[in-house]
Amino acid sequence: MAVAAGEKAPDFTLPASNGKEVTLSDFKGKNIVLYFYPKDMTPGCTTQACDFRDKHEEFQDLDAVILGVSTDPLARHEKFIDKYGLPFLLLADEDHKAAELFGVWKLKKNFGKEYMGIERSTFILDKEGTLVKEYRKVKVKEHIEEVLTYIRENLQ
Repeated sequence: MAVAAGEKAPDFTLPASNGKEVTLSDFKGKNIVLYFYPKDMTPGCTTQACDFRDKHEEFQDLDAVILGVSTDPLARHEKFIDKYGLPFLLLADEDHKAAELFGVWKLKKNFGKEYMGIERSTFILDKEGTLVKEYRKVKVKEHIEEVLTYIRENLQ
């Protein structure tokens, strides 16, 4: 069962692109934008990451930290960060345990093939670690502005 709005977000620890193990609760005291995405270096995921990059300062001004999560290994995350100058942490959820905790590990279909993968989703946690807003089946276009607006209007 996935976490629901109004509930404390489940804690997890994953390897991060800064070379350390990162635990979600490490960020208590900050608003958290936790976004799950399918794969580094793909068109939609690149657009989404670059949109977050381009608005990074605005998120910082709102006392919000951005954490991107996919099942890619750290080496791939590092290439993604280097190529696009991403200023936030990417977490390697290779065994998809965090994705399962948030209910985004789903059966997907592409060109007639079925497989398990991450459904693009964003979760906003308040400074106490409570899930206050979720976006599932995210469409990348204008999504980052929607997230910024939510934080501006509800968590300041």
